[in-house]
Amino acid sequence: MRDDERPRDLDVLVLPMVGRLERTDSAWEPYRLLGADGEVVSSATRFFAELQASDRSVSTIRSYGLDLLRWWRFLTVLGVEWDRAMPADGRDFARWMKIADKPVRPHWRHRGDEAGAAGRGEKGTETTELAVLNPVTGKPGQGVKFSAATRAHAETVLRSFYEFQLGIGCGPLVNPFPLDRVRRAGRVHAHHDPSDRFGNERVGRYRPTVPKRIPRRIPDEQFNGVFAGLRSTRDRALLAFWVSTGVRAEELLSSGQDSPDVGQQVIAVTRKGSGAVQRVPASPDAFVWLRIYQEELWRRGAPRGRGFPLWFTLRQPWRRLSYPAARAMFTRAQALLGSNWTLHDLRHIVPA
Repeated sequence: MRDDERPRDLDVLVLPMVGRLERTDSAWEPYRLLGADGEVVSSATRFFAELQASDRSVSTIRSYGLDLLRWWRFLTVLGVEWDRAMPADGRDFARWMKIADKPVRPHWRHRGDEAGAAGRGEKGTETTELAVLNPVTGKPGQGVKFSAATRAHAETVLRSFYEFQLGIGCGPLVNPFPLDRVRRAGRVHAHHDPSDRFGNERVGRYRPTVPKRIPRRIPDEQFNGVFAGLRSTRDRALLAFWVSTGVRAEELLSSGQDSPDVGQQVIAVTRKGSGAVQRVPASPDAFVWLRIYQEELWRRGAPRGRGFPLWFTLRQPWRRLSYPAARAMFTRAQALLGSNWTLHDLRHIVPA
């Protein structure tokens, strides 16, 4: 048995960019995790199947898979197999995510220097754990550290992963991300205030405290500045639909060309939670921008028909506009304004 309490020098730990989360064309297996050897991780495949059977969305499976990929890379550095991990490994992983800089993902044009930038920020640069507040919006920036929400999500994912493996008789003898029994000592809800909601009693031992976030509404004058900074009619149509419908960004991006109903002034979107198709009303301006965007796109030879996406990339080959690309577009539009609003903030705008 290995020494569970051996000290580790986490300060020099560099996370290698090995393995990957691969998207497939199969509805039965939308994502699969590949290890450092390029082979499919069977334990992750079983976990993804469980998530799918539990009615989790494809985006949720992807989110869980990215946390598993980070954990697999961490175990690769430690030289520990996933089914031999101990609570000390989960503790060191939580410490590493709290203190270390986020790994830098090289741009696809500069893939040559992945190893040196994989584990920390540049050497010799002084970084702070707290992100600086944006002077325009008052919101914290991304920063170089993992946020508390990211660390809490990772802890929840990995704890549930090992709970599932233990439930089917696989994995280590104990969960590397155990529950905090001290917080659950005594009678459950012994001091609960009837006027308050019941809290979550299943608290992980290494789960950080996540501060409550207050939604911020984008002021009209700043929204007008962002709208003016958009570079294409497609982006203006997207922004008009996001604001007037209040749907999630990914819900609108998944729409097809048969989704808009101009006569009824509604657009059909697939809801993230239930997966149901819902027709939501949109503003007349949104349909005007949409028609201009479609006419420009079709003149350039983009596919046209019921089976094609509504939102395309602006360059050929024609592909469905992805969420990361839409987020990058929205970030670029705020460059002159100096703001850091997010696509989610658009849901808190009350249309005039």
